[in-house]
Amino acid sequence: MSPILNRRSAVAAALTAALLVPALSACGSSDKKAAADTGASASASASAEPKAANLTVLAASSLTDVFKTAGAAYEKAHPGTKITFSFAGSQELAAQVKQGAPADALVTADTKTMDGLKAETGDASIIAKNRLVIAAGKGNPFKVDELKDLADSKIKVVLAAPEVPVGRYSKQILDAQKIEVKPVSQEPNVRAVLSKVELGEADAGLVYKTDTIKSGDKVSVVDIPDAENAVASYPAASLKASKNADAAAAFVAWLSTPEAQKILQDAGFQKA
Repeated sequence: MSPILNRRSAVAAALTAALLVPALSACGSSDKKAAADTGASASASASAEPKAANLTVLAASSLTDVFKTAGAAYEKAHPGTKITFSFAGSQELAAQVKQGAPADALVTADTKTMDGLKAETGDASIIAKNRLVIAAGKGNPFKVDELKDLADSKIKVVLAAPEVPVGRYSKQILDAQKIEVKPVSQEPNVRAVLSKVELGEADAGLVYKTDTIKSGDKVSVVDIPDAENAVASYPAASLKASKNADAAAAFVAWLSTPEAQKILQDAGFQKA
């Protein structure tokens, strides 16, 4: 090939390359922009607040006081959302869920009850823990100092029914110490046990430590050593039948946040 043709070929190749560079750069910029837009969209979607909703939360009776405070804090941080709590013994709540009661989330006072509802709930997470104490009558007239004192036939002891979490924990710790207690009644939830003692209808009962905080001098609180005690765990989960799935899941997730944990711990609950 002649030198002239070689020079013409080289010039043509250079011009072609020069034209391709801006085009390729434009394509690269376009692809990067599209990827950035996609990432921003996904990030915005992940962090988006769920729509405001009216939520019904089924909760163990021992959460009555603290959840009223927690619910108010959540509503303040999520304008437009309204939370209605329904408090009862965990076994009653489980029955309501199985019967299809309209609700969005569930918090029980034990993992056993929650585990029995896996078909009806989302994944559960432990949000708090609790321990038992002896609630004795005002001034502790029978001088109840430890668990074995509850076996005295002169003392009217009230316990929660064995199917109730606190009743199951009570039986667990009494059996472990080989202490036989004959309760004058077995109540459907921990608040009913405490009420009997506060009203003087019973001399002593086993309740959660957190339940006695607002009792003031109506009862005398006798701590139970850790070695003789039981730890109650509180799992929370959204319900699959909820018509507000995203909002329910958001509330359950919030219960594990520092803000909610402070509210729980200020009320005497232990860290999950």
